Amino acid sequence: MQTGKPFNEPTHQAISKTMTDTVQVREGITAGDILAVRDIAGSSGFFRKDEIEVAVGLAQESLEKGGESGYHFLFADLSGKPVGFICFGPIPCTIGSFDIYWMAVMEEIRGQGLGNKLLGEAERAVTRSGGRMIYIETSSTEKYEPTRRFYLKAGYVEEARLKDFYLEGDDKLIYSRAIPTS
Repeated sequence: MQTGKPFNEPTHQAISKTMTDTVQVREGITAGDILAVRDIAGSSGFFRKDEIEVAVGLAQESLEKGGESGYHFLFADLSGKPVGFICFGPIPCTIGSFDIYWMAVMEEIRGQGLGNKLLGEAERAVTRSGGRMIYIETSSTEKYEPTRRFYLKAGYVEEARLKDFYLEGDDKLIYSRAIPTS
């Protein structure tokens, strides 16, 4: 069953012309990207130190094990410097379901379409891998309202709410989007 907007309908904003000319999205991870993940996630103000260390750990595992880690990274580079990333992968014990584990853009350039570009590229990679569903989770707190709006605008729908998951008063919200199987 298709939920949200049809997958092939354009839902991602274009990056400003200036950014479009200079931003490159690349697949894979290098040793230098480990610190970039820490810096990018830390700049956002959304994540606690322990959460940032989880993102760094996934990046390290991806660097060490490659595709066998189950964590795939895409980076947005501006003038050769990573300024955004997305981490996604297949959900173990499912057929065709993928998680978006992490996504972050440097705070000083947020709101210019980089998150949309990264999400769109990750969705295309999932499609090429035979994925049929993408899931994203986030917090229910007020601080994450822009994140929730972003997911809804991108065609994701709220599938579940796990009450007091992160801590009392902070529910875990799970969003999903069906993608075509070809």
